[in-house]
Amino acid sequence: KISELTDMGIEVHYFTGNHDIWCLDYLEKECGMTLHHQALTIEIGDQTFYLAHGDGLGDRDWKFKLIRSIFHNKFCQWAFRWLHPTLGVKFGQTWAKHSRLKHEPSLQDGKGGDPPYQGEDKEPLVIFAKQYLKEHPDVDFFIFGHRHIELDLALSRQTRIIILGDWVSQFTYAVYNGEQLYLENYIEGES
Repeated sequence: KISELTDMGIEVHYFTGNHDIWCLDYLEKECGMTLHHQALTIEIGDQTFYLAHGDGLGDRDWKFKLIRSIFHNKFCQWAFRWLHPTLGVKFGQTWAKHSRLKHEPSLQDGKGGDPPYQGEDKEPLVIFAKQYLKEHPDVDFFIFGHRHIELDLALSRQTRIIILGDWVSQFTYAVYNGEQLYLENYIEGES
């Protein structure tokens, strides 16, 4: 589907995150997407948008930051490629399962899903946006993925944070019509 969109001349921008660290150039070459590995601040009309995946933003856990720096290290990525694929896949699956069980308590009881919204004072992306807004008060919209929850929260009279939800199972996305920004749900067969 993504290739169909880019073949029609529609630009598709993708912000890489914790599951896309070693994505390299596949999506760019094969699907025609534009990949962003860092946050992007962009003006659209008279609105300022801060766009990012959200991985690592606002998270204060030093262990997470250490592991993240190892995974993003070019030498470690090079060394990992020398592992036999069977070992690499097994490591990845084990790591992902451990991470999900640790950070998503609802998975421990078999219910699945991401933890719910934690509140303004505990939600890492909200904390990050509030801090960033102190230095950059001109931002109108912060748009993130990463958390797989839907959130549309006013941070001030001018600024909102949008967490997109999940395009894989919830089929949520944001629409900006030049004046308003809102969340929608994709329904198969609707245009």
